[in-house]
Amino acid sequence: MVDGMWEQHGEDNRLRLLCSGDHEAFTWFVDKYKETVFLCCRRLGLREDEVEDVASETFMAAYKGLSRYSGRSELSTWLWSIAYRKGIDCLRRNRREWQLEDEQENEIAAGREDGPTVVTEGKETEQVVWGAVERLPRLWKVAVILHYREEKGIADIAKIMDTRENTVKTYLFRGRQKLREMLSEAVGEDCNAGK
Repeated sequence: MVDGMWEQHGEDNRLRLLCSGDHEAFTWFVDKYKETVFLCCRRLGLREDEVEDVASETFMAAYKGLSRYSGRSELSTWLWSIAYRKGIDCLRRNRREWQLEDEQENEIAAGREDGPTVVTEGKETEQVVWGAVERLPRLWKVAVILHYREEKGIADIAKIMDTRENTVKTYLFRGRQKLREMLSEAVGEDCNAGK
């Protein structure tokens, strides 16, 4: 019944129903975007119990803030930015000693030690690549995932991460550079040879 209601209404009507406090509209909203929010939280490295807490906080914040949603970006981008900020808040709250520089050095060192030794065709290659992405420093990883997996543009990523576009470009550049190193070590050849 809810799906039929959404098919009959455009995006503006959907938002109006959500803003008016329609419970069925909110249920649909949560069902539609829960995987997106969970993915964002998991990509930040939250534990499963933290993922659920942050997802709840995200949807409540979105619900309360719907009247401020301007429509300048996609609803999913706006929601991802809320989830990202709530996730970062959770990390800061629960991991007071967390320091980005130390973590980046540790993750880069771990990436050198744990690289896969054999890369095969198809799905296995994809798994190796995304596994390497998971070992990138957190900010680089989030930027790479948003750009390549979620197909977000630089401007949208900057909004989500609450940073400048040039900073996002730097994260992507460094992330790709590190991936090349990690993957070339994994296959025993230089990935730049094809350039």
